[in-house]
Amino acid sequence: MIKKELLDILCCPETKADLILDENFLVSTDRNSRRRYRIEDDIPIMLIDESDILSEEEWKEIMKRHGKI
Repeated sequence: MIKKELLDILCCPETKADLILDENFLVSTDRNSRRRYRIEDDIPIMLIDESDILSEEEWKEIMKRHGKI
């Protein structure tokens, strides 16, 4: 699991937005990009080309679940 100290300093490499830990993913709080980065063996894969773009509905659901909306 990613430590809070690491999560506090990580940001979306595309938009520099904060990230939310959601299961085994880091999700950007940026509404326009809606990027999701996977975590493998406790290592975040922060490559834009390997990230997913969430649908607006899925992104909103994650943000609500974590109290960001």
